[in-house]
Amino acid sequence: MSKKRHPDIIYRFKGNPVITMDDLSFRASDICNAGAVKIDDTYLLLVTIESLKGHKSLYLARSTNGFDFEVDDAPIIKYAEDKAFKKYEENGIMDGRITPFEDTYYITYIAESHYGDRIGLARTDDFESVTRLGFVSEVDTKGGTLFPEKINGRYARLERPLSGGRIWISYSDDLVYWGGSEEVLSPRPGYWDSHRVGDAVPPIRVKDGRWLLIYYGIKDTSAGPLFRIGAVFLDSDDPARVVSRTNVPILSPRKDYERVGDVTNLIFSCGAILEDEKLLLYYGASDSCICLGTTAIDDIYQECAKSEGEF
Repeated sequence: MSKKRHPDIIYRFKGNPVITMDDLSFRASDICNAGAVKIDDTYLLLVTIESLKGHKSLYLARSTNGFDFEVDDAPIIKYAEDKAFKKYEENGIMDGRITPFEDTYYITYIAESHYGDRIGLARTDDFESVTRLGFVSEVDTKGGTLFPEKINGRYARLERPLSGGRIWISYSDDLVYWGGSEEVLSPRPGYWDSHRVGDAVPPIRVKDGRWLLIYYGIKDTSAGPLFRIGAVFLDSDDPARVVSRTNVPILSPRKDYERVGDVTNLIFSCGAILEDEKLLLYYGASDSCICLGTTAIDDIYQECAKSEGEF
């Protein structure tokens, strides 16, 4: 009898989901997506939770083993009351991504309002208090994340403007003014990511110096958009240059909790942790729960290598 092959490179944690509505001490509408970081022996997730009123906020969840999490009772970042930020966050904030940078942590998030979506930037040293730094994109920008170190002496970020469905990179000297924008990754007709792509997890520097970017790809179907996860390696010195890219998704919605929920057939990630060459990917499923998947970096390398020169 032939051995069955696992359908995805990412292996699901058997105890999935790791966070559901039942883990909250308060009533909520839904849970979606989570930034991730490990500090000393503590795993931290920055989870997007929507209130019954319909406003999204970011909550901290803590764990000592990476899969048993306790969610705080109150958000660490909620829609602003300060005049300078309030009008751009009136509908809430979501999709917090955590980037460790030297001795601090930067948080990018999506601010929602009737003006459209913008990328907000904040920082924290201890995850006890958070300081907003400002908005770092124009309107109609879905998703954005910082690199964890400077590239050729400048800050670098990835973003996905609403128009075009592509991932772009831009640079800054001060985290305020951004420019030098270049297209990094585009949808591919005829592939699993044929309609839109977007940055998911903040870029991770791997052992050969390249940048690993976990991204999401969308294919529109008669039943609605199908969200899946892929991977790409970017050049160490010029991250606008793609070195290799997965021709197939590394994680697809297959389980009931990934296919049925507030948004069907959706897997979406904002955070991952690298431990001893193993990737811990935290992802939202159907905008209803948070899950965990793991894989070896070498497995991602091998899958990307199959597409070298074909992207």
